[in-house]
Amino acid sequence: MQNLNKKALVERIAGATNKTKKETNEFFETVFSEITDALKEGNRVDISGFGKFEVKDRKERKGINPVTKESIIIPATKTPAFKASKSLKEAVK
Repeated sequence: MQNLNKKALVERIAGATNKTKKETNEFFETVFSEITDALKEGNRVDISGFGKFEVKDRKERKGINPVTKESIIIPATKTPAFKASKSLKEAVK
């Protein structure tokens, strides 16, 4: 099993589509940028057959500082989340 990073993915797709690595990388940068912008605006990005990206709210909660062992309050935050589609889950089985 090998990890597939962005560079390797760009190379594979460039080869499969007969596009240059530069063109493929620009495409990826645009896609990632648009997904990021949509999430910043509070929108959900649903890619049929792949999954959905959305922003989840994490409530304020209690935690413990591992160094001092003091009880602390961890503030509420927003975090990106991904939920795989049924077809992607089936393909990975």
